[in-house]
Amino acid sequence: MSFGFLGIQMGFALQNANASRILQIFGADVHELSWFWVIAPLMGLIVQPIVGHYSDKTWSKLGRRKPYFLVGAILASIGLVLMPQADMFIAFLPALWVGAGMLMIMDASFNIAMEPFRALVGDNLRTDQRTAGFSIQTALIGFGAVIGSWLPYALTNWFGVSNETDAGIVPENLILSFIIGAVVLIISILVTVITTKEYSPEELNSFEDEHLGSELSKDESEQESSLLDIFEDFRKMPTTMRQLSWVQFFSWFGLFGMWVFATPAIAQHIYGLPYTDSSSSTYQDAGDWIGILFGVYNLISAFYAFALPYIAKKIGRKRTHAISLIIGGLGLLSIYIMPDKNWLIVSMVGVGIAWASILAMPYAILAGSISPKKMGVYMGIFNFFIVIPQIINALIGGPLVKYAYNNHAIFALVMSGISFLIAAALVSKVKDVDDVVQN
Repeated sequence: MSFGFLGIQMGFALQNANASRILQIFGADVHELSWFWVIAPLMGLIVQPIVGHYSDKTWSKLGRRKPYFLVGAILASIGLVLMPQADMFIAFLPALWVGAGMLMIMDASFNIAMEPFRALVGDNLRTDQRTAGFSIQTALIGFGAVIGSWLPYALTNWFGVSNETDAGIVPENLILSFIIGAVVLIISILVTVITTKEYSPEELNSFEDEHLGSELSKDESEQESSLLDIFEDFRKMPTTMRQLSWVQFFSWFGLFGMWVFATPAIAQHIYGLPYTDSSSSTYQDAGDWIGILFGVYNLISAFYAFALPYIAKKIGRKRTHAISLIIGGLGLLSIYIMPDKNWLIVSMVGVGIAWASILAMPYAILAGSISPKKMGVYMGIFNFFIVIPQIINALIGGPLVKYAYNNHAIFALVMSGISFLIAAALVSKVKDVDDVVQN
């Protein structure tokens, strides 16, 4: 059911670890990077609620959610292939513009595919199965991200593919990695589309009669709605979603800062490079090492995801999430004091624990408060609280690095760690309507 997430996250990891480096190769300055990245959350803000709304209403020969997986995968694959090769279009537009456009296409397409996947888990699993279901999804996300993050480094160090770059030209190892990512994405999505059963509207109607824990009335959940009713759904969102929104805000504010500024921050702080350097061989080595570090946190998240259901059963989902966020926040803060690149692996272990929980616990907590008929649209609306903090960080992150941090991007990672700790404190305010703790 979640196998397609393996490919989605492989592509997403390639984007997260390498988009900043590619944009810098095409001519972007460090303090401009977050402005290019604003495209990604903007696409999520626009696309996911709409996709969620229509996937709730869709029933075709392919099913309810699966048509969106397939379309999203095809479009994302196109973006993956073309982004690192944007220089081929310089006869028409600057490579930087084309690269930013491909980033927009990729992220819009990932958004088309991602939330229907989460809604599918909510559709198909009972309340008592959802923590395990979202945890398994997180494990597949982790393994896919490890492959995507490590691929450029592996191609260079194991297979001899060059990571050297000329001015404005992306290294061969990145170009080949993105092509491989596109192929794996299509194949993994097809596995889910071909092998997964979805419940028909009639079957979901019967489940609605048995649903417990929803804060929506049955009359409300059965109303036919138009696209504009997304705004009414937003106004009537469950209390649990409102409380989780603040946890999500600070969690994703921190994640976005890490994704955007990790490469320049570590290149400066650990490798000792000037902030203007984006083309030297040392900078490319730093970029490849970022891929290794991102792979580490995703690998840790994959294994930690298997433990999450058992930990949550013992101490509760809220406490599990809070502790995980604290560990992740301390991991990010520790980057500032690490003596060399190898010690950063320890920092990424903490980030991986938080990442696994961020991908699983909020959705497991949320799903119990939502009517099955509204699962898609509310999963899409929930994405507001993922993309809005990223948009805010995108707008202020660059100026903060330039003016407040004096072009020392490492302090963007310190701010990300503080954001995780704030999110952990806010978890205590959340009402988990069907959390079960085993004494």
